[in-house]
Amino acid sequence: MAGLIPFNRRGALNTGFHDMLDDFFNIGWPAQRSLMNDTFKMDVEEGENEYLITAELPGVAKEEINLDLTEGRLSISVKREENVNEEKKNYIHKERRVASMSRSVYLSDANTDDISAKLDNGVLHITVPKREKTQRTRKIDIL
Repeated sequence: MAGLIPFNRRGALNTGFHDMLDDFFNIGWPAQRSLMNDTFKMDVEEGENEYLITAELPGVAKEEINLDLTEGRLSISVKREENVNEEKKNYIHKERRVASMSRSVYLSDANTDDISAKLDNGVLHITVPKREKTQRTRKIDIL
């Protein structure tokens, strides 16, 4: 039960409104957030005929992953919601865990056909083939 008592950063018991204000303004500005802690890690490797994307998603089931390729933008999104219904326990404090993460990468010459994805031991492997290269520049003769 002692773990639920609100202590401030100095280890003293929060006794009122002024302590809450002190804790709020002593956290630091700007907020110390990092993309490495907020999202999953992703590697993109370009081969001659394909892109190989690897994303670390430990503990995520394939049903919780959404893959989408739209106009060359590959999006990987994860939505997890943990709902454990334990009516026999007498909880004093219980939190629900909901997480949503998304990463995207632009693959300019991605072919939407024959994309494959496999989730293996918490690592998502995606293979995106490239389109046939077409000549994008052309010499124009002046008459």
